[in-house]
Amino acid sequence: MTPRLTSAMLVSSLIRLVDQAGGSATVLKKGNSGAGAILLYCSERGRFTSLQERVLTGTGCYLWQPIGPDATHPVNEIDAYLARRRERDGDLWLIELDIANAERFAAETIAID
Repeated sequence: MTPRLTSAMLVSSLIRLVDQAGGSATVLKKGNSGAGAILLYCSERGRFTSLQERVLTGTGCYLWQPIGPDATHPVNEIDAYLARRRERDGDLWLIELDIANAERFAAETIAID
């Protein structure tokens, strides 16, 4: 078995990288430090763009995948989705990234496999 970085380490790295690039990152919900799922609430200049989740692929690598309601949905639907996810998964990390093209930034700056 190949050792993997903990969720807490990945979140910490992502927050530092976003800060260095001039954006902001906030932990909205702290999950299990070892292996909690990571969900990104992506926004640009305060406007919600998408939700992304770190998922394991069939090849054993991780990638960010869009999930849940997108920016075309009303805010109350997005909030309800997040509430359901937090209810079902107490180990879930919820991180807000506010940076230009947050989805691409996360995918390109964090080696998550």
